[in-house]
Amino acid sequence: MKKQDIDDLRELIDFLKQNGVAEFDVDRGDLKLRLKFNPPETGSASLSDLARLLRVAPAAAPPSAVPQSAAPIAPAAAAQPADWDASLHLVKSPIVGTFYCSPSPGASPFVSPGDHVEKGQVIAIVEAMKLMNEIEADASGEIVRCLVSNGQAIEFGQPLFAIRPA
Repeated sequence: MKKQDIDDLRELIDFLKQNGVAEFDVDRGDLKLRLKFNPPETGSASLSDLARLLRVAPAAAPPSAVPQSAAPIAPAAAAQPADWDASLHLVKSPIVGTFYCSPSPGASPFVSPGDHVEKGQVIAIVEAMKLMNEIEADASGEIVRCLVSNGQAIEFGQPLFAIRPA
């Protein structure tokens, strides 16, 4: 390699680092270059930081994502209120995906606040990679609150429902 090529490579590396590029590939004839940088440990936002911000921000689903004929399930505030009952059981998402309260657009929701559910009963669907995954109640009791809205993107471990155990 010529000195000018090495200087150009150093300049490229500096540019990529300054702009937060994690990987870079180039293939030009006989030149093949692949650069991969370790992410900095501080000062940059991660996907979990973005997900946390999206949960706090009000969810604005497009009109077509929420069927008009389905009974709405009111989402709870992102933070638990001061009067939150610690005896409530939280059903959490086992996967990342999109939450749906009914089996199909226009259908009635699986459950609504006030409904009694049994352990193992299907209470929602989470779509992940074009697959519909049934979410089952992991405790018997009364649905107190749905903590997410229909069509909302959800994360692994995110609370979906609050159940008052029977």
